Amino acid sequence: MAVLRLYLDAPLAESAELTLPPEASRHVQVLRLQPGDPLTVFNGQGGEWAAEITRMGRHDVDLRVGVHDPVQRELARRVTLAIGMPANERMDALIEKATELGAAAIQPLQCARSVLKLSGERADKRRAHWQGVAVAAAEQSGRTVVPQVEPIRTLDNWLGTLPATLADDSQRLLLSFAEDARTPRMLAETAAAITSLCLLSGPEGGLDEREEALARARGFVTQSLGARVLRADTAPLAALALLGL
Repeated sequence: MAVLRLYLDAPLAESAELTLPPEASRHVQVLRLQPGDPLTVFNGQGGEWAAEITRMGRHDVDLRVGVHDPVQRELARRVTLAIGMPANERMDALIEKATELGAAAIQPLQCARSVLKLSGERADKRRAHWQGVAVAAAEQSGRTVVPQVEPIRTLDNWLGTLPATLADDSQRLLLSFAEDARTPRMLAETAAAITSLCLLSGPEGGLDEREEALARARGFVTQSLGARVLRADTAPLAALALLGL
């Protein structure tokens, strides 16, 4: 049986003893783990720790932190994925798979053609849910960093927050079928030469002409993924997979 991995939003150090938060405790109890059973814990600050359960309570679980392993499983470059939110439950799966594939941050966007519209308390609750999806995917996939799911913004608002100029080792790419879009081969070539990338992908139907023009004006270069039309929840994942090669 594989050793359970848990993300803990807390300082971790060898020999530290701590009580798991309620959700993590329930997870351990559902799996019927017992005192003495091993765990792996991480907090997103680098590497992971061996740990051991020391007490199983009715509603909480205690553990002792063991040796730190400075393992590194992140992509060679930081990728921020800005996505026009797809409809229904596809966003959950997109965040899960984007986390598995190494995205460092995820920016949900409302665009002109977006079907999913969220604001206020509904937007806050959905973002918290998506952050939980990212945590679970990081635990499962072996990542030691959990991508940050940013607050939902409109595309126009988000573009306005970006710096006007880019560092030499950074790139902004817009997934597009534009005639001047770069080829998929060029995406892999770009990845080898940069340390930071912002990848913008539209919702169902893509960005409209005005939005694409705004993105270009903010330094985004159009990038093709080939001749086939990929769904809104497939295209950014295909790009991430190419970047991870």
